[in-house]
Amino acid sequence: MTGTPLVVVGSPDNRRVALFRAAAARVARPVTVLPWRQLAAGPVAVPAGALVRVDSPGEDPEVDRLLRGAETPAEHGEITGLATWYAGLCAALDRLAQAADRAGATLLNAPRDIAVMFDKRACHARLARLGVPVPPALPAAPADWAGLRAALRTTGWSRVFVKPAHASSASGVLALQLASGRIRATTSVELADDGRLFNSLRVRDYRSESEVAAIVDRLAPDGLHVERWYPKAGLDQRTLDLRVLVVAGEPSHVVVRTSRGPLTNLHLGNVRGDLAAVRGALGPAGYAAALRTCVRAAAAFPGCLHAGVDLLIGADWRRHAVAEVNAFGDLLPGLRDDAGRDSYDAQLHALATGRSAAWSVARSPAAGSPVGPGIRPVVPA
Repeated sequence: MTGTPLVVVGSPDNRRVALFRAAAARVARPVTVLPWRQLAAGPVAVPAGALVRVDSPGEDPEVDRLLRGAETPAEHGEITGLATWYAGLCAALDRLAQAADRAGATLLNAPRDIAVMFDKRACHARLARLGVPVPPALPAAPADWAGLRAALRTTGWSRVFVKPAHASSASGVLALQLASGRIRATTSVELADDGRLFNSLRVRDYRSESEVAAIVDRLAPDGLHVERWYPKAGLDQRTLDLRVLVVAGEPSHVVVRTSRGPLTNLHLGNVRGDLAAVRGALGPAGYAAALRTCVRAAAAFPGCLHAGVDLLIGADWRRHAVAEVNAFGDLLPGLRDDAGRDSYDAQLHALATGRSAAWSVARSPAAGSPVGPGIRPVVPA
């Protein structure tokens, strides 16, 4: 890897890029940043033979506008145009793959795999086909609130997670409970008076069916993924799940995410839990099995050097299931592995030392680049 140009596709001022560049500086590797704004706007070029890392396009309203093909940026936090954004993401990734192919560059996270991970329906379907445990899900996306209610009557499910197919970081997710004529939707969505939806850092409960229906009806045209509620384990009166970062086929970093409610995302005011306590509750065999499942989930995306796996631990501490696999799930500030490496150090170490040999053998220049018509929005089987 020494001497090979290292490129990161990202937003130059974003903390993700800053943390990766800091890790690269620790091993004396200069990094060139290819701005997402440039990739989102049109064709790009990459250095010949480069290693190209794709990082998150999030947290930049101009990138969001370009990917959605909109004339003006959305209001801060507004949840809008998710399907159009996804189509724009796939088109941008297609351009990147073509540029890498022309330059003989190697993409460290394959565009086709990123596209699948950004469609929760397709990701769930891929994992299920490969035998990775996942929560049961509705076979078809409901078109609106009425369709969701009808599907839940058919399945007999009274507790589900309703997720926008193309969102991340719990954006638009509703933890929905229906019982005895009552309704409760726990979510970070803020429903504005004019019917628009906004991300919020405050988790709230909606108990009015008309409000829940308005949220679902607003989200459904862009695609929904609906999973049966998976009862999660808890410690110290807080429910928990795990974010497991898998690098080159090995689990490198594990975060326990804990919450007093059903949404465990740390940016929503939740806190990291005690990994030693979780390992003790699972037992050596249970913890090893959980990590093996995360490795299997990451292996479903062989073109990606790393993947962040969200693992649900069952309330009985015996079962577990994969909720999601995240293309950009390596933002784990302050977390170190046993060798003292952060998540970015670990990826660079895997590339430099050959620990990723099994992964890299399957790679070729521009692995994951499009074949035939190119990358298109995923249609789950």
